[in-house]
Amino acid sequence: MSRAQRLLDLIQLLRNHRFPVSGAHLADELGISLRTLYRDIATLQAQGASIQGEPGMGYVLQPGFMLPPLMFSQEEIEALVLGSRWVAARGDEHLGSAARNALSKIASVLPDELRYTLDTSALLVGPGNAIPAEDLELAQLRRAIRAECKIEIGYLDLKGNTSTRILWPFALGYFDQLHMLVAWCELRQDIRHFRTDRITNINVTDVRYPRRRQVLLKEWHAKEKIRPQ
Repeated sequence: MSRAQRLLDLIQLLRNHRFPVSGAHLADELGISLRTLYRDIATLQAQGASIQGEPGMGYVLQPGFMLPPLMFSQEEIEALVLGSRWVAARGDEHLGSAARNALSKIASVLPDELRYTLDTSALLVGPGNAIPAEDLELAQLRRAIRAECKIEIGYLDLKGNTSTRILWPFALGYFDQLHMLVAWCELRQDIRHFRTDRITNINVTDVRYPRRRQVLLKEWHAKEKIRPQ
């Protein structure tokens, strides 16, 4: 294991503990000696990591410390490349462009060795269906989700019936063959799933919905089901 990777692993271990953890435990997890651990902690402190503690008392990492991109492991670089390629291939035009731009920004600050890993990654995304023309409103839906604003849509259900819905959008699922909006439906007074290619029109309002997105997400995760309406 390289020293850079070891320092990254040490930071990750400290982040996993909210309370002080002994040097012996950290050294055991990393498979290194206590002397090496103390040197690594001193190195991270010199780089700006707010690690509090001392030998015999335990160590804790204060929140807010960010590692530079050069500390990415090779597997993390490959995960970023694969994820970006999937979004570029499966997302809408705006999201795909954002994924490519993000990867370019990461590449610009990587050291040569890791940039080579990024440029030559052999993890590929298989061919999939093109984005349906009806999904041009995906950028609007993402903005409404971020702002926690109500939307009004026209919707064509699986039986061919049309309806007007007031929704509280809080999640958007990307699948190979379709995209799914997850929202609280004022008509049904419950969480519902809407295929975006069946949305006939959309109006994003300036009205914030009364519950937080995180709360709705938690309730939805408890159900663990995704079914088109």
